[in-house]
Amino acid sequence: MSDPTTQLTVLFMPESAHGPTNQCIGIGKVLLDRGHKVVFAAERSWEGKLAPLGFVEALVDLAPPDPGATDEAAGQFWIDFINETSPEFRKPTLEQLASFVQPTYQALIDGARYAEPQLKAIIEEHRPDVLVEDNVVAFPALVTSGAPFVRIVSCNPLEIRGPGIAPVFSGYAAADPSGWEPFLAEFDRTHQETWEAFNAWVQEQGAPPLPARDFVHTSEVANLYVFPEELDYTDARPLGATWHRMDSSLRETDAEWEMPDSFAARPEGAALIYLSLGSLGGADIELLQRLIDVLGTTEHRVVVSMGPRADEIRLTANMVGDAIVPQTKIIPQVDLVITHGGNNTTTESLHFGKPMIVLPLFWDQYDNAQRVDETGYGVRLSTYGFTDDELLGAVERLLADTELRARAAATGEAIRSRGGLRVGADVIERVGLDHVRGRG
Repeated sequence: MSDPTTQLTVLFMPESAHGPTNQCIGIGKVLLDRGHKVVFAAERSWEGKLAPLGFVEALVDLAPPDPGATDEAAGQFWIDFINETSPEFRKPTLEQLASFVQPTYQALIDGARYAEPQLKAIIEEHRPDVLVEDNVVAFPALVTSGAPFVRIVSCNPLEIRGPGIAPVFSGYAAADPSGWEPFLAEFDRTHQETWEAFNAWVQEQGAPPLPARDFVHTSEVANLYVFPEELDYTDARPLGATWHRMDSSLRETDAEWEMPDSFAARPEGAALIYLSLGSLGGADIELLQRLIDVLGTTEHRVVVSMGPRADEIRLTANMVGDAIVPQTKIIPQVDLVITHGGNNTTTESLHFGKPMIVLPLFWDQYDNAQRVDETGYGVRLSTYGFTDDELLGAVERLLADTELRARAAATGEAIRSRGGLRVGADVIERVGLDHVRGRG
């Protein structure tokens, strides 16, 4: 696919969260290795983290800069966010539409509005041949530049709406559609005014109207989504020819991880488990500490991604961990993953053929948890309602299920053979090369 005579300039605009940015880093590194220039119009908190990987940092602010802000202050923002918001995660997903999902969309919209002139200036400076957006709200500058844009969906693909599938953010079962219409009606009730105002502003910037219920454009040229075929919904909701599935998007930039000698020499029957609630969920230290304490009663060895409040977490004797760990190097070595159900962790776990216990916190994590459970690759537990016996029982059941472990391993091998990272890079590269050749 790569044309050694043509160097493209590819601009990525990922959501500021770790999941979308990390998966864009994965694709971007492939394009970089092919000789293309890769520009990241990422949120400013990524400053200094992308350039060492070879990318051009063209960062944007999503709100007025705070002159007194520091890295510590940025980290404290997310700690405060989880502390203030975590009570919402205990509500049914239907109730979260008004109290969490709509305010989150509004905050993202405010960021898009603020970033628009900055993004236009970045595009004017770098003149990208193809623009890539991995976000859940539109940035009009990406679709009005004159160059083609590619959309990436790095959340659960229920975000690509259609008949025959459960509503995104609901966590509802595929086999029981009874709650689907009431959920969509409540989504419309709580989001319609926000959508109408944003849609009007998007068109004022010269961009096309937004699709109904969607806050982001779909590309007419090419769209990507990150989700394994084995979990996908395409049997119930087929997708058009512009959509391309990346079964996984495994970044290749994580540092190596060496298993401690005590873990390698663990007693017979003791498994190795990876525990992570993600970059945000880890700030809910009451939940994380409870999981640690319960798992601390077992003979298993546990690697813990401790999150932004790591200094407040007490690991037990059978554990090691750090605030940030090289997840893609750890998962291949473990027997089981206990996760919040973020799309990166879900797809990475299945990429390596690992069963999961999923305790969702917010957004599409409910959908991933439900899909893992109903396809038989793991167990969904009530995040704040599980009992100690439920968690421990799920751990032992999944570890003892040799049929599941063999099926998961075979699925992981199939996913790895499909090379999702390079599928995504190929699509973006083709779009860019077609544009350059057409221009010439």
